[in-house]
Amino acid sequence: MSVLAVAKGVSLSPRKVMVVAALVRGRTVADALVILEHTPRRSALAVSKAIASARANADHNHGYKPDTLRITEISVTPGPRLKRFRPAAHGRALPFQKRTSHIRVVVDGEIRAVKKAKAETAVKETK
Repeated sequence: MSVLAVAKGVSLSPRKVMVVAALVRGRTVADALVILEHTPRRSALAVSKAIASARANADHNHGYKPDTLRITEISVTPGPRLKRFRPAAHGRALPFQKRTSHIRVVVDGEIRAVKKAKAETAVKETK
């Protein structure tokens, strides 16, 4: 079963985020975080936060081993645009758009073995 994490409304252009996402596509989560730590781009921080969130979701919510996680899918889609105007010469106003991104990360790995509680085993031994 795959585990999903989504970072919505990241105030970076999708075109710039896609370049960084392509660096870590298909790698293990540990390798991806090391690569992003040494990538000198502003979007590397947003992508690493999304991957770290997916790792935390897999570990805490679904019981996956954090060492075995691999990025099966990472996609960047455009989010809502903020339409603004920039002052120009002769009293004009030129339109521009502040673009945002949605980052979607899917990870998969091995599920941790479930240990039985000591109370349950003690009750079975006495019977």
